[in-house]
Amino acid sequence: MIQAKLLADRRLAKPLKQLWLRFIALIALCLAVMGAMLWPASPQNLGIDNRLVTSGALAAWRNGNLIVLVRHAERCDRSSNPCLGPPDGLTRSGGMAAAAVGAAFQTLGMSHSDVLSSPATRTLQTSQFMFDHARVLPDRLTLCGPALAHDLPARKAAGRNLLLVTHSECIADLERVLGYPHPDGAEYSSSLFVQVGSHGKLKVLGVLNSQDWASAFGHL
Repeated sequence: MIQAKLLADRRLAKPLKQLWLRFIALIALCLAVMGAMLWPASPQNLGIDNRLVTSGALAAWRNGNLIVLVRHAERCDRSSNPCLGPPDGLTRSGGMAAAAVGAAFQTLGMSHSDVLSSPATRTLQTSQFMFDHARVLPDRLTLCGPALAHDLPARKAAGRNLLLVTHSECIADLERVLGYPHPDGAEYSSSLFVQVGSHGKLKVLGVLNSQDWASAFGHL
């Protein structure tokens, strides 16, 4: 009789265990969905699936409605690659990467774009390689921090794109304000494309890393 009771208990325990495991799986799924909603992924990669077009970035560029934050190229003091000059400047490979990104922007067309640069050596060198010239800010913190979403549109001329050669932490500041609190760190020479809407409202369209320009153009 005792043995029969044990067998019955075991038979009952099996479906209860399965039900409990399903409950745990459902809770885990809910937590994952909530996490995705609370902590959005990094901005989309504009270098794939024709996203330079489908995101609206190309049209916004042609209409002069973009702000683009460009991170400086590879810095010398954090690399074992040969340097161009001062330790706080770029490596030689960084200079070449910056020149290639500059050529890509020239392909988009720079006639209706203005360039600002942080005064750090690495950003000044990046600006020179990419765009030949830039208006230099008084200090690297002038356009940085949580006020960026207000300060950048105020510096943008109507019908002209604004490019800011800056630092990864400044790019992260803007991403956080615009709904990406935990983005991947900006790569060297990467570009964050932000559309300027009515009343200066900003919308992140995506990121284009230096190695993805050829792919982006290949879809045009």
